[in-house]
Amino acid sequence: MLTFERAIPGQSLTAEPRGQAYERPPEIVDPIEALDAHIDNLSADGAMEDALYFLEFGVDLVTLVEGMLRGAVMEGIHSVDVSLVIAPVLHEYIKGFAEVAKIDYEEGFENKEVDKNLSYGRDVARANKMLKELEKEQGEIPAPEPIEETKPEIEEKEPVKTGLMARV
Repeated sequence: MLTFERAIPGQSLTAEPRGQAYERPPEIVDPIEALDAHIDNLSADGAMEDALYFLEFGVDLVTLVEGMLRGAVMEGIHSVDVSLVIAPVLHEYIKGFAEVAKIDYEEGFENKEVDKNLSYGRDVARANKMLKELEKEQGEIPAPEPIEETKPEIEEKEPVKTGLMARV
């Protein structure tokens, strides 16, 4: 389980004003400088290995990049606006390393439920198209006859009386 240090709701009302890094103006306001800072951080010993480790073990790439950028905002390195500007570039940068390392990873843009429903819809459309083609070639295709279910016969037995009232 990942835990992050963050502000507790209402903490700004009890703490000294501008005491936290995210309450002050950011250190970097230029997106290119911020991107350079993130790339320098990823170039540090073991940083890219750690990022690829997380990708390999199930963290999707979008979540990883968002976590890195949110951490930088919390530390006061850059603003949320800068994060939105540099996120796609950082995403592609890490993605390139993951592909070179031949790691099987999730990008994070896929919605598996939507993909599943879309695939099912395509299959139904293909099946309907094939049925129409068969009808054109062979004439009308008879509908399959329903199968009658036979129910097993159960012998009804008289219940056995037990207990205090059985003596009466």
